[in-house]
Amino acid sequence: MLTVQNLDLFYGDAQALADVSLEVGKGEIVAIVGANGAGKSSLIRCIAGIEAPRSGKILFEQKPISGLESHHICNLGIGQVAEGRQVFPSLTVLENLQMGAMLPRARGSAKKNLVCGLVLFKRIAERSDQLAGTMSGGEQQMLAIGRCLMGAPELIMFDEPSLGLAPLVVQEVLHSIRLLNERGLTILLVEQNVAVSLKISNRAYVLENGRIVMSGTGAKLLHDDRVRQAYLGL
Repeated sequence: MLTVQNLDLFYGDAQALADVSLEVGKGEIVAIVGANGAGKSSLIRCIAGIEAPRSGKILFEQKPISGLESHHICNLGIGQVAEGRQVFPSLTVLENLQMGAMLPRARGSAKKNLVCGLVLFKRIAERSDQLAGTMSGGEQQMLAIGRCLMGAPELIMFDEPSLGLAPLVVQEVLHSIRLLNERGLTILLVEQNVAVSLKISNRAYVLENGRIVMSGTGAKLLHDDRVRQAYLGL
């Protein structure tokens, strides 16, 4: 579904991504793991059209999307749950969800997607009139996922979904990601919590200093000595 080929990204003279290549198959959960500053969020921003790579290709459903505006990429079916949630704090829960349905591809199915989202996240369904800025971090993360679903994506990119959340809430968020995958959505998961990422992913890539240094199934990397020593402290 998604192919990244030999991607290079620079911020001024500083290279953030170097010759990055990866693939995400339809129906998979693919994780990108690595330490802070490894380039994980930069990769997501390139795919989303927020950053322009200096070289390389990005293909979605075998069609090139490099250089497209981010709203065009969203309308092709690539959704993003950004790092830090980024809900609209002065809008209600319902208004935040409705904002997610502004894409042309989603307008015809807005009511259906809203019902599905509220069924999946019952906690936010109970607070449809509450201002998003007054919700807890976990509730805001659920709202951010629900808002993304309103855009009718085929592939969702999650950027650090567990950041700043309590352990029990992290498990709830990751359970939601698995559930979305079981319902047919393809997932690209960027997450600093290496152990949980590898446990739920079909395949994973390890990013270090802007380069892919390892790849394999989630189970294989979870038991790899190098990964365990570098990221799991084992």
